[in-house]
Amino acid sequence: MGILEKIQEIEREIARTQRNKATEYHLGLLKAKLAKYRSQLLEAPKSSGSKGEGFDVMKSGDARVALIGFPSVGKSTLLNKVTSTHSESASYEFTTLMCIPGVINYKDANIQLLDLPGIIEGAAHGKGRGRQVIAVARTADLILMMLDAGKGEIQKNLLEKELEIVGIRMNKAPPNVYFKQKKGGGISITSMVPLVKMSEKMAQLILHEYKIFNVEIIFREDCTSDEFIDVILGNRVYLKCVYCYNKIDQISLEEVDRLAHQPYSVVMSCELDLNLQYLLERLWEHLALIRVYTKRRGEPPDLLPGNALILRRNSTVEHVCHSLHRTLVDQFKYALVWGTSTKYSPQRVGLHHQMHDEDVIQIFKK
Repeated sequence: MGILEKIQEIEREIARTQRNKATEYHLGLLKAKLAKYRSQLLEAPKSSGSKGEGFDVMKSGDARVALIGFPSVGKSTLLNKVTSTHSESASYEFTTLMCIPGVINYKDANIQLLDLPGIIEGAAHGKGRGRQVIAVARTADLILMMLDAGKGEIQKNLLEKELEIVGIRMNKAPPNVYFKQKKGGGISITSMVPLVKMSEKMAQLILHEYKIFNVEIIFREDCTSDEFIDVILGNRVYLKCVYCYNKIDQISLEEVDRLAHQPYSVVMSCELDLNLQYLLERLWEHLALIRVYTKRRGEPPDLLPGNALILRRNSTVEHVCHSLHRTLVDQFKYALVWGTSTKYSPQRVGLHHQMHDEDVIQIFKK
């Protein structure tokens, strides 16, 4: 029996098992086996044959956004609208067969947008180049999920399922669980909160399934068995995801209003150029980027377009120094900062001061 058949057998077993107190340990073991087989399926096959053509593209710019969706939902049209890159778009499916990169120039930042081929149901198991598409998505900073507004809910559920299978967790924070394997000492489990969703016995059964017998675990929050399996495997990717409902000109206003009020959702029409600017605003917000401007002594700040330093939110003065020059931290004495991150302007700060969007900084060396 191959890995795919084993996965299907376990999925059928989980589907027909009733969920109650008596079966929770059985279900936990089944989920652990399922996650193990899925991770084996995702491992690259070891072959001595000649290497094929590469699918991924070099990461560039300040952030990377992966454009994922079913065929013919408007991914290539969006790329053509918001970047200077041309991607072939037509009314038939699978127009795009390769990964096509484009660059969005927004608020002085260069955001790399990847137009990926449309994925179909079963993509996580390799159907329709799905495995390569999803592997590229794992390297992104944000996923932009393009959906047809007419059948958005069906497409959204199917895509979420495919991405969950390959270890991409969307709009979730990693479980706050400390996990460290040791050479001896057995299994040590400490919980700082009452465990309601999963018991210590369940945790031990899952650990035995993965043949882990010497480990230290500290639960800093209550988590489910699925989240605990994610902690054990350690190869999960936690990404922000924006759901973009295209073709809103083909549905009623009531349906548009309902979709627009869902979390992490944007409604738009590529053909009619509706709401494109708002989509870029939401991408900027979820990528958590900030602009920092520099100032020389005795001169006005350098606020010209293209001269901003693009950093991540919660970046400090130390990050600013590293982005200017790698040796600047060693010569750093203090900095003057103007902007919303200070109590008064200018404020003298040290390396650990957090910067805000559109702050101005002047650095003094020893």
